[in-house]
Amino acid sequence: MFLTGASASLAVAGLASVVKPAVSDARTLSVAAIGHTGRGNFGHGLDTVWLHNPDTTVVAAADPDAAGLAKELKKLKIDRGFADYRKMLADVKPDIVAVCPRHADQHRDMVVACAEAGVKGVYIEKPFCRTPAESDQIKAACDKHNVKLAVAHRNRYHPTLKVIDRLIRDGGIGRLLEIRGRGKGDRRGGAEDLWVLGTHVLNLMAYFGGDPTSCSGVMLQDGRRITRHDVNDGAEGLGSMGGNELHARYEFSRGVVGYFDSIANDGTKNAGFGLQLVGSEGIVTIQCDKHPLAWLCPGNPFQPTTEARPWIPISTAGVGQTEPRDDLSEMVSHHGAPAHDLIMSIREDRQPICNVDEGRLTVEMVCAVFESHRIGSQGVQFPLKERENSLKNL
Repeated sequence: MFLTGASASLAVAGLASVVKPAVSDARTLSVAAIGHTGRGNFGHGLDTVWLHNPDTTVVAAADPDAAGLAKELKKLKIDRGFADYRKMLADVKPDIVAVCPRHADQHRDMVVACAEAGVKGVYIEKPFCRTPAESDQIKAACDKHNVKLAVAHRNRYHPTLKVIDRLIRDGGIGRLLEIRGRGKGDRRGGAEDLWVLGTHVLNLMAYFGGDPTSCSGVMLQDGRRITRHDVNDGAEGLGSMGGNELHARYEFSRGVVGYFDSIANDGTKNAGFGLQLVGSEGIVTIQCDKHPLAWLCPGNPFQPTTEARPWIPISTAGVGQTEPRDDLSEMVSHHGAPAHDLIMSIREDRQPICNVDEGRLTVEMVCAVFESHRIGSQGVQFPLKERENSLKNL
């Protein structure tokens, strides 16, 4: 269910813990959507969220595929469609553009075109882009033209994160010892899983651990280190990839070590998708895109016991408390909170919560694994000196 009418107003009011209050400028902002049928389509709801926000009006869409464009115009209930997104930007001059394709190979060009056309805000599907070099170019364009860019890492906007922050700060899991993240571990295990699902997880790892300072990683194919013969032009426009398993270790600025692992068809039935905050007196498990988002298992995780250790749900009201909000699906799963925050970032001239810098960081965390593997799994430092995809030179 999406936001409509009074429910939208109530949900937006409930975002006090996520974004700043509204300011006097309440002008309705125009929104256009860029997609590409057959090359990432229109993403996961990035185009439709604006239909249900009282502060926006969807005015146009672009898709070079004629049939896909016709379908999109019908879905958005509009009649202004363009085969060329650059012409759409020039003719329509939208305030906000949703860069929707799941494939990342066109993201840089689309965002730079938006910035140069005078767009105020961009909401972009993940993965953000393909290389640190592309993220540098996006960052430069946004800074030059004062464009507010938000990346669709939806879980980053979840209000339960603040509850977990307080739990850790108050010693609720003792000392935070490490962070463990996993992708879905389905057929895409390895580099593709790291890109497509792992960027959600890496973004949250950095949220809790601070900026990464170093990374070491290994990439495997059926148990052996991948070589240049295993590298190919990967799926979803992501560029060079290889292997069906990888393991990465990160050091973070807050003194915490983090791990990300992905093994194709690992047997977990996607249950590992997310991260665990492992403390000396308990574990918090965060399950991306699930409700509830997080669970607490109290007790020393390294101390065997014959007593049952329950998993206690964490709601926006606290550990073990009944969830008081009924809008979390709309605000998180259906992008309501990111969309509202982007609007407010434009009006308040501030950066969105999950902004261009966070997007760049996730790209560097992915490519750091590739670079470390290339040099024999030695540690690499952030920011990366290598700004391209290292697998090209494996």
